[in-house]
Amino acid sequence: MSRKAPVSEAPTDIDITEIMARIPHRIPFLLVDRCEKFVHSTSIVGIKCVSVNEPFFAGHFPDYPVMPGVLIVEAMAQTSAVLMSKSLEIDPAGKAIFFMSLDNCRFRAPVRPGMVLQMHVEVTQSRRDIYKFKGRAVVDDKVAAEAEWAAMVVDTK
Repeated sequence: MSRKAPVSEAPTDIDITEIMARIPHRIPFLLVDRCEKFVHSTSIVGIKCVSVNEPFFAGHFPDYPVMPGVLIVEAMAQTSAVLMSKSLEIDPAGKAIFFMSLDNCRFRAPVRPGMVLQMHVEVTQSRRDIYKFKGRAVVDDKVAAEAEWAAMVVDTK
């Protein structure tokens, strides 16, 4: 009997087990629970189920908990790292994906406990090991944040 998590039937879905195999982030800094609608080298949607138990809510803010904007951007960046890793078939043993730049970042609405954050990420340019992205973090069809950024693959050995 296998103790592995069940694999999704949809070839465009990526579960938490695969996410953790593809990017080095771990709890409490892993900000993507699953991904959907993966299109090779083109786009992906990351999902983060925001819980009141997130450690940052203790200080941001205790009486009116709001997910910090920089963590929403980080969730979009982690989603893009999953897209890069899967598209490029990166072996995470000797490679890492690093954020390079952030542009045109805007915060539109607060993200609170109990909300489901969807990170819609698209590739706008790719050249070898460098990708440029644009993304929107959405809750209930309302944009919470949007940005453009770049990331690159780096040898870690």
